[in-house]
Amino acid sequence: NMMPELKCTVQTCTHNVDYYCSLDHITVGGNSAKQAEDTCCDSFEKRKSNTTSNTMADASSFSSIDCKAQNCMYNEGCQCHAGKISVEGGGACRCQETACATFQKEC
Repeated sequence: NMMPELKCTVQTCTHNVDYYCSLDHITVGGNSAKQAEDTCCDSFEKRKSNTTSNTMADASSFSSIDCKAQNCMYNEGCQCHAGKISVEGGGACRCQETACATFQKEC
């Protein structure tokens, strides 16, 4: 099973290490999403303070992604099949402020 490369700009998330995700498994939400802004990263967890995340966390660029955005062309059986995705949401404080920028509505 090919895992997508996961880039992430949400530096307020505790799992973000140098723009990659330290989780090897995330969930993207947005059941009825029609556009990227309607999606969100359900695995977002706000960083507690200004501390940088656990540097021991080995952020791989690949993660398996459960995706609830049924209308996305990359969603097959609730799994993401894009070659790479980008989660965005610069200064997000909650998961609703994040989004999967790679979302593409099925034609």
